[in-house]
Amino acid sequence: MKKQFLLSIFTVFLLFFTSYANENKTPLVYKINLKDEINSLTWIYVQKGMNEARELEAKQIIIHMNTYGGEVIYADSIRTKILNSEIPVSVFIDNNAASAGALISIACKNIYMRKGASIGAATVVDQSGEQLPDKYQSYMRATIRTTAEAHGKDTIVNGKDTIVKWKRDPLIAEAMVDDRIAIPNLIDSGKTLTFTTQEALKYSYCDGTAETIEEVIEEHLGYDKYELKEFKPSFYDKIKGFLTGSLLRGLLIMIIIGGIYFELQTPGVGFPLAAAAVAAVLYFAPLYLDGLAANWEIILFVLGLILLGLEIFVIPGFGVAGVSGIIFIITGLTLAMVNNDVFDFKPVKVGAIGEALFTVLGGIIFGVVAIVYLSSRIGTKGLFTKVVLNTTQEISEGYIGVSLEQQKLIGCTGLSGTVLRPSGKVIVNNESYDAVSEEGFIEKGTEVKVVRYEQGQLYVVKTT
Repeated sequence: MKKQFLLSIFTVFLLFFTSYANENKTPLVYKINLKDEINSLTWIYVQKGMNEARELEAKQIIIHMNTYGGEVIYADSIRTKILNSEIPVSVFIDNNAASAGALISIACKNIYMRKGASIGAATVVDQSGEQLPDKYQSYMRATIRTTAEAHGKDTIVNGKDTIVKWKRDPLIAEAMVDDRIAIPNLIDSGKTLTFTTQEALKYSYCDGTAETIEEVIEEHLGYDKYELKEFKPSFYDKIKGFLTGSLLRGLLIMIIIGGIYFELQTPGVGFPLAAAAVAAVLYFAPLYLDGLAANWEIILFVLGLILLGLEIFVIPGFGVAGVSGIIFIITGLTLAMVNNDVFDFKPVKVGAIGEALFTVLGGIIFGVVAIVYLSSRIGTKGLFTKVVLNTTQEISEGYIGVSLEQQKLIGCTGLSGTVLRPSGKVIVNNESYDAVSEEGFIEKGTEVKVVRYEQGQLYVVKTT
């Protein structure tokens, strides 16, 4: 009884001490920098940073932003990660939060801006800056609208009046994408919305101004004492981000397709096949390590290569094996890029399969174009003259490709040593030679006559 009492006292004391220690622990604020183009590398940094913040039990996450935008697919992944974060995420816009940067900022719980900063201009454009068709804008409009809606509404009581309004007006967010949206006293149709700091404050798209991260933490988040830790990417993170970029993926697919094609055009195993193999490893390795590329998807790709090889070297014509091989190759490359669980595509985000398929087909198409171009250039100009033997061995200089001894047999007669269908063996002057029938099928033992000799080959006809 006494032991149980002492154990209870000790347990209560331990819980009290642990609780006291946690309450007096210096709060950790975790900072993630987004100061470059939004791409696969950025997505990797945000994932690792937010996971590390959770492991360290950070109280706040602050994104230090200065970007003109980037790829929508990665911006969408980042904003989803922020919306689902258990730790409050704020953003400090140091100068620019344009396009994809605006989408990420709107996902954050709090937005703080430096004087002279801007947020908006989230229209989807291509690499040349031209606005993409409406189907792309439609997806971005819905994404940024639902991101603003995710923050809910405020209820404001003013005397006898009760006003319910959005914390962040979804129509304003949508106007950052669609220049057809007009908002009275704010923006006319035909213009894409971009806020200055003061405008963002007025329309609740900014929660305060600051000049430094420290000012945000102390003045707005209310921490007097805190520890600030910044995410530092490792060398491996940078390599993985580089290898998972959409542009490089397309280039690797081009090398895979081009390497296989050029290897089939040359005897033996050489550089093209080695280049294709290295490209395939670089394509699948980071996706496999991230858990996207499953074993069966890689096997599907390899099986496609085997079927294509069988169609080319073993099976005459081009049929089921060749078509199946192409389908398996495209399917393996595409599914390796999306977060499916075998044939369960519920975890896959809307548009992710289309993006992956577009990257794969784009790489294949550009690969075929490159093959056609290089095939016409090799051996003609510039660097390509170094990889082709251009020396011509003229007969006048004594070079002979095949023996001309058999040319003396023209007009001689003999017997077919085998069945000619139309090629086979003939016996002339007690010697056996390869020959081709000019008249199709000839039975074994039939008397034949040599009528011509071309390119190292005898041609014969029946004598009767």
